Amino acid sequence: MVSVVVVDDQAVVRGGFAALLGAQDGITVVGEAADGVEAVEVVGRVRPDVVLMDVRMPRMDGLEATRRILAGVAPGEPPRVIMLTTFDLDEYVYDALRAGASGFLLKHSSPDELAAAVRIVAAGDALLAPSITRRLVEDFVKVRPVLPAAAAELTPRETEVLRLVARGQSNREIADSLVLAEQTVKTHVSRILTKLNLRDRAQAVVYAYEAGVVTPGPRR
Repeated sequence: MVSVVVVDDQAVVRGGFAALLGAQDGITVVGEAADGVEAVEVVGRVRPDVVLMDVRMPRMDGLEATRRILAGVAPGEPPRVIMLTTFDLDEYVYDALRAGASGFLLKHSSPDELAAAVRIVAAGDALLAPSITRRLVEDFVKVRPVLPAAAAELTPRETEVLRLVARGQSNREIADSLVLAEQTVKTHVSRILTKLNLRDRAQAVVYAYEAGVVTPGPRR
């Protein structure tokens, strides 16, 4: 059973998401919060697997709440944060990925997409499949200073895998591209996250762009 806390300043939206998730098999809503301040308190008290976090809220926005919730949480450990946004391009969401959020979801997503997103991040993966995630990262990394590359301790194969992760490929797709077993790719990804002290694939994508392992390309 995946436990979820829903955070949104609009009671109707918050209640709607809670009702939709509560009706799904294997998902239970264990708390709600109307702003970032409440979110930090509720998450600290009930310790959910996943937090569905609105971006813009009074008192404390979703970005700061995400930072506080994830502060001191070891990579790979819950909770995992999904950012909710009305807009498909939002710099707050990019900053949230850097802060450790596992991805983002548009508020008008269908109930099936919502439930799938919760299950995906609860399983330790990140919401990287939609092309919009890559577009968001590329749009904002263009206007930010590129950080010095710090991936020297990665092996050539791990660097290659990181580059494909940043391009949005799944483990299966990477395995096919490099003619490797899927389990071998999973091992490489795990080692990459450990060596770079990253929470998940979402942070790996941001790191890869900022460190210059990959560079933004033309939109498809």
